[in-house]
Amino acid sequence: MSRAIPLSYSLRSVFQRRTRALLTVVVMALVVLAVTVMLSLVSGIRRTLVATGEADNLIIIRKGATNDGSSMLPIEAYRAVAYFPGIASGADGEPLVSPEMVIQPFFYRPDGGRENVLVRGVRPVAFAVHRNVHIREGRAPRSSSGEAAVGRAVAARYAVRLGGDVRFGRRVWKVVGILEAGGSSFESEVWVDVNDLWNDANRSIYNGLRVKVAPGSDPQVLVRRVAADPRWTLEAKPEIDYYREQADSANFLFRLTLALGLIMGIGASFGAMNTMFAAVKSRTAEIGTLRALGFSRRSILISFVTEALAIALAGFAVGVLMAIATTLGINALMKGVAINLMTFTTATVDLRVSATSALQVLLLATLLGLAGGFLPARHAARLSPVEALRRR
Repeated sequence: MSRAIPLSYSLRSVFQRRTRALLTVVVMALVVLAVTVMLSLVSGIRRTLVATGEADNLIIIRKGATNDGSSMLPIEAYRAVAYFPGIASGADGEPLVSPEMVIQPFFYRPDGGRENVLVRGVRPVAFAVHRNVHIREGRAPRSSSGEAAVGRAVAARYAVRLGGDVRFGRRVWKVVGILEAGGSSFESEVWVDVNDLWNDANRSIYNGLRVKVAPGSDPQVLVRRVAADPRWTLEAKPEIDYYREQADSANFLFRLTLALGLIMGIGASFGAMNTMFAAVKSRTAEIGTLRALGFSRRSILISFVTEALAIALAGFAVGVLMAIATTLGINALMKGVAINLMTFTTATVDLRVSATSALQVLLLATLLGLAGGFLPARHAARLSPVEALRRR
């Protein structure tokens, strides 16, 4: 049975080539930094959108519409659907159906840039249907009062304060509340009374309905009932599925991140490979001595691969720490990252390096270390003791 070369020997060998190893660690760390920040953006988008939906909520929009911003429902549709079987009732016995209207006016950032923000006209029942939305500060807007509640992300990004004013549409609105919704996209919205929004937009329609399914009821029965109604071309879908579809842009971004990570990773693996080949060349006599002492080719191969992995993992550790600092800096300086939704409005996403992202990047760094270290390690293992010692 062949002896294994001690791990401490491999680690000491890395430190003996500090400059070259440090350069490789820096290159690896930059790859880890870029991929980790991109993955934190992808996970932030998914977390923001998917967290918006509730398991027992349905969204009802016009058939063929991709989002509630491109849908229109008459008031009569709301009055009929509200009394379909399978809809939950509130404490007052009224159906938990939230009729909602949305518009996308421009809001101006403190730096002068402008972005579309989703303004949602609601009735008081909306807070019972959207249970994860609550007033963190202040109170909910009153009916026909020109009042607004702004999401936490809106308040931070556009420098809106409680008691201040926001201007959109044809009027100035008084901010009476700050919305909080567990980091969901509702925090990137402004909520006003739907009657006020009707008057301001000179329209009397809804864009969609949010429905709370009664406990014990089969939501699919309600979905089929809505689709079968011949009076309006409507469709209902689980709210979670609706927001998962809105997060499709995150899937594209995830594939783009993998592609960029692969391209940058190839460069980093070549850097590691160059470092290890240089190590093999400078340590030929040392390798011959190890072989003469009875260490097998397999032991030498494992030792050199271990050195490459140590460099890669050091790059991973440095890169992740840099990524955490970068995401914290972006969140503090830019108030999160703005993304465009399918409603053509802006949602603010907080970047956060999750455990899943860190594990994905750890796997990438490990693969890069193996790819960069295997060929030099195999070359070192194939050297015969006589040939290696002859090059002393």
